[in-house]
This record gives sequence, structure tokens and C-alpha cells, in this order.
Amino acid sequence: MLLDPRAPRFAAAVTTVVLAAALLGGGTPLLLVQAVVFAITAANPRLGPYGLLYRTLVAPRLAAPTELEPAAPVRFAQLVGLIFVGAALVGQLAGLPVLALVATSAALAAAFLNAAFDLCLGCVGYLALRRLVGRPLAARVPAGS
Repeated sequence: MLLDPRAPRFAAAVTTVVLAAALLGGGTPLLLVQAVVFAITAANPRLGPYGLLYRTLVAPRLAAPTELEPAAPVRFAQLVGLIFVGAALVGQLAGLPVLALVATSAALAAAFLNAAFDLCLGCVGYLALRRLVGRPLAARVPAGS
């Protein structure tokens, strides 16, 4: 499955807003919502709520993408995000505010880097792992390939 790379970047922008709001006082409810979004998107990026918003509201107003990206790195990145938000939730629920703060901040930083600079840390990690095991994967391919 290939994806328009602008969809995960849009999702990262929404995630940045959600996680910033969680840090500013939204806490557990926002982290729970974001965890569900990460879980759905890790299972299937095409079903992710933020991706659906992108395809419904934003993509029709844009030209077709010039390149596409494989879904596997995006799924891996969403799983990593889920792990960090899960750790933040554990911190919130166990009365460990430092754990909650650090885990939420790390997830926020990664989402911001993707949204602002098109640098997906989870995707980079996935591609590095693939190279390490001798099964490299192209990060992006020309559309129509």
C-alpha cells in the first residue's frame, strides 16, 4: 500500500495540536483519544481518523502527489507513537507526572518534527532497521510507479 506523504504530515500536525493541548492541561482524555488514533492508524493508515480528515477535506483541494510512500514506515511510526502515549497514560494513571510529561513531550517533539520539517523519526527508524537486516525499502517512490 502506498500513501500520499502529505497525509501523515497532516496527521502529525493534528497530533502536535492534540499533544500540546494534553501538556497544557487536557491530560488523560486527550491522551486516550490520541492513543486510539495511533492504534487505528498503526493497524491501517488508510483508516486513521486524521488521514480520513486529510483525504476528505484537504486532498481534494490539492494537486495529485508527485511521490508516494510505503505504508509500513508510517504504521511503525504510529506504533512508536502509541508506545509513548501509552507510557504517558501509565504515568498519568499511576501518579507519575514526570513519566507522563517526558513521554508526552517526546511524542509531541516527534510529531512536530514530522509536521514542520517532514522528518518522521519513526519512519527513519523503520527504514534504518530494514537496511540493517538487509531488506532496504525506498522511503518514497514517484507517483504512478
